[in-house]
Amino acid sequence: MKQFKYIGKRFQREDSLERAEGKTKFLADCKRLNMLYGKLILSEHAHADFQLDTEEALKVPGVYKILTYEDIPHVAYNSMEWFTGIQAQRDEYILNERARFVGDRIGLILAESKEACEKAWCKVKVQYQDLPVVADLQTAQEDRILVRGKTNLAYEKNIGYGDLANAEAEADFIVEDRGSTPRTHHLAIEPHIAMAEVDDFGNLVVYSPGQVVFAAQMQLSRILHLSYARIRVIKCNMGGSFGGKQQPLLELTAGVAAWLTQRPVQIYMNRRESMIGTFTRNGTEARVATAVRKDGKILERKVDTCFDGGAYDTNNTSIVNAYAKKLFRLYRIPAQEFHGRAYYTDKTPGGACRAYGGPQNHAITEVNIDHAARVIGMDPCEFRLKNLVEPYDADPVGGPNLGKAAVKECLRKGMEAFHWKEKYAHIREQNNDRYAYGVGVACADHGNGYFGAFPEFTNVEMILHPDGTALVKIAVHEQGCGTLDSLRLTAAEALDLAPEKITITEADTLLTPYDSAGTQASRVTFVSSGAILQAGNQLREKIFQTLHEVEKIEPDLLYTDNGTVKVKGSDKTYTYGEIATLREKKMFDPLSVYIHYEPHSNPAAYAVSFAQVKVDKKTGLVEVQKLLAVHDIGQAVNPTLVEGQIQGGAQFILGMALSEELVYDSKGNVKNSSLSKYHTLNVQDMPPVDIILVESHDESSPFGVKSVGEMSAVAPGPAVVNAINHALGTELTDYPLTPERIIEALEQKG
Repeated sequence: MKQFKYIGKRFQREDSLERAEGKTKFLADCKRLNMLYGKLILSEHAHADFQLDTEEALKVPGVYKILTYEDIPHVAYNSMEWFTGIQAQRDEYILNERARFVGDRIGLILAESKEACEKAWCKVKVQYQDLPVVADLQTAQEDRILVRGKTNLAYEKNIGYGDLANAEAEADFIVEDRGSTPRTHHLAIEPHIAMAEVDDFGNLVVYSPGQVVFAAQMQLSRILHLSYARIRVIKCNMGGSFGGKQQPLLELTAGVAAWLTQRPVQIYMNRRESMIGTFTRNGTEARVATAVRKDGKILERKVDTCFDGGAYDTNNTSIVNAYAKKLFRLYRIPAQEFHGRAYYTDKTPGGACRAYGGPQNHAITEVNIDHAARVIGMDPCEFRLKNLVEPYDADPVGGPNLGKAAVKECLRKGMEAFHWKEKYAHIREQNNDRYAYGVGVACADHGNGYFGAFPEFTNVEMILHPDGTALVKIAVHEQGCGTLDSLRLTAAEALDLAPEKITITEADTLLTPYDSAGTQASRVTFVSSGAILQAGNQLREKIFQTLHEVEKIEPDLLYTDNGTVKVKGSDKTYTYGEIATLREKKMFDPLSVYIHYEPHSNPAAYAVSFAQVKVDKKTGLVEVQKLLAVHDIGQAVNPTLVEGQIQGGAQFILGMALSEELVYDSKGNVKNSSLSKYHTLNVQDMPPVDIILVESHDESSPFGVKSVGEMSAVAPGPAVVNAINHALGTELTDYPLTPERIIEALEQKG
């Protein structure tokens, strides 16, 4: 394996002290002269026509205006469209004429202060004329009540391969499970916010703590009929996203409000508003049937899944396709079929959420894998080893090659470190009248961007300055996880220059080169590092060319060493700054390159998690005693940041497994829209997370890297569910496994 100078070493994040001390400025800290604050009026009814009475609200001192559907451009959009080549169903508006979910945008208060906004909000009166509500997938499928159009079916997908009938005929068992996954909230520390203003030249400038500035620019151009050149979207500091800020929302609202008023506007949300009025992870209901032989070979699998899409189309197509894609890249199954359907309901629209489809997909399929292993009397790890993919396997439905897939190595190393064989055979010997103990395992796969599905490219400009520092202009969006620091290390490796001398930009539609997709789909480290590597190689060639033409030194005598160029057989040394000055002085050219980069692979990333649990049979409470996460990371850029991602990902998905769920009643009301009732795992709930990094160093990847940020938030969930089932002898498949569900299962078991 190649040894790197900077990549693979542990570096402290450049901004870590500033963030820890609370000095980092976020958008809520920003002010503008003559700025208006904006607070949305969100519907409290799930499906209704309404009338707004704003007379008393407008009397509040400082209230400037209250906008409604009549005041905004009536241009429909789909917030999931991130480039012009996507033609999705456009049914969203900045403000709506009918409420279709609790949290729908029906008005916007603009005032000189937040205090005035809040006072006016309390005085707005809304008269609702309720309409029938579609509050669950069963009602949606019946089509008796329609959310919109002629059917609640928003999107349907069938995909498969192999001889299904023959595989079933050869099987000794067909193991079937039905299960569900919940709608969950992203719970970023920073609630949703955006700001916009019109500059001195009549251009609209939007400040976005989001993930896709070019998408926001595109959407605003369509809505306001403004040219792209007159809209600038700037990425600003973000306090977390997890996908919740991937789709433009308040950016569009603030942009339209600023353009209509010709004043700066900052629109903010509190926690409840973010929970009900933005996007959630799509809920699902799935049926998985797996055909197996007695010897442990999987012959066939059928997966049928319904998705709760919410009140607007948003990501209905994307979530079904992303879910399907991940089904076919983990196990070698000769025949497989997927049928997916997304439905409209009167709930918060579904949207991007960390690992996008993977948590829902593996939640049920990995529990089904354990179930199949029990049916044939086989150790669940050995069963997986018999069926997992091998390095360089083809994707059976035509996706990119799997690359140097090291999932079996992850499983073997995890089994050894976790002492799997001993625990699986003996841990239940600790069971008593009160407590049950068990262990579980789960595998998962993910990707590295959009290659093989959508246009995948980025552009980068790399400049070496006469002071010896480098500027890398690239459109990335730091979400708080250390993206800029990781890319600084890849740039340091590419340039052979100390990281502290390199500046990486964040996305700005005016200043940074165009990027095809923004910070989503686990593409940034993989794609941006490839672009940076290519730019660094070209810039180093330009450095050598400069010395060849100006100093008449043959390029094959030159080599770089930490920001300098040395000459073989000589003690002569040139700094990068000196070479930049020479080039500008003698060749009338800056020392810079601009490149367009397209990846030509998308190897699968893999993870295996092992969990040990203690279940209180009296209360249904679960204690996760131990968690081991083993990741095929390809190559860790900064192991400290990688481990942080894996630990955070575990906390994220254990919440979905054990406690997190947005609960809706039959009228579409959100019953737990506060953190006092929406239960996430706190620090005292978390087990120690042991980590093993398997560095497979995929040859098709820049520097051998693979994704980890989303991949880390998948396998721990089903591993814990499998451990609970192992402890209790149950077959639980409905997430989250709350104490109530566990007690109910034990009572049914008798």
